[in-house]
Amino acid sequence: MLHELQVEFVKVQRHIIKHEYKALILFEGRDASGKDGTIKRIVQHLSPRETRVVALGKPSDRDRASWYFQRYVPHLPSAQESVLFNRSWYNRAGVERVTEFCTDREYESFLEEVVPFEQMLIGSGIQILKYYMDIGKKRTEETSLISP
Repeated sequence: MLHELQVEFVKVQRHIIKHEYKALILFEGRDASGKDGTIKRIVQHLSPRETRVVALGKPSDRDRASWYFQRYVPHLPSAQESVLFNRSWYNRAGVERVTEFCTDREYESFLEEVVPFEQMLIGSGIQILKYYMDIGKKRTEETSLISP
C-alpha cells in the first residue's frame, strides 16, 4: 500500500508543478502511531525543491497571544509547491482542547473561523487535500488514507 501511495503522490506533484498549482496537504491521525515515519516515506521520492513538511510543536507564549491561524500562514505554499502539514489547525478542535492549550472560548472561536479561513485559502488558489492516517500496528506498509 505504501508504494502505491508514493507513486500517486509523485503523480500529484508532477501535476502541481506542471500547472503551477499550490497544494496544502493536511495529515491528521493519532499520536505515536507511526505517522511521522509514514509521511517521511511518502515524501522521499518527491522533489525536495517543491516539497516541504511542516510539523509545528506545542504553541509558544507568542503563539498563544496571536491569532490562532497566524502560526500556519508563514508555511503556506507558493506556486508549484506542496506543503504537507503533519497535523494542522484541526489540532485546536481535538488535541489542544483536551490538553488545555486552548480555552473553551478559543475553541468556539476556532469553530467560527475555520471555514472562512479555508475559503480564503481556496480563494487565493491553494488546493487543500485532507487525509486522516490510520496506521496499522504491524508495520507502516499497512497505512491507509481516508480522505473526506
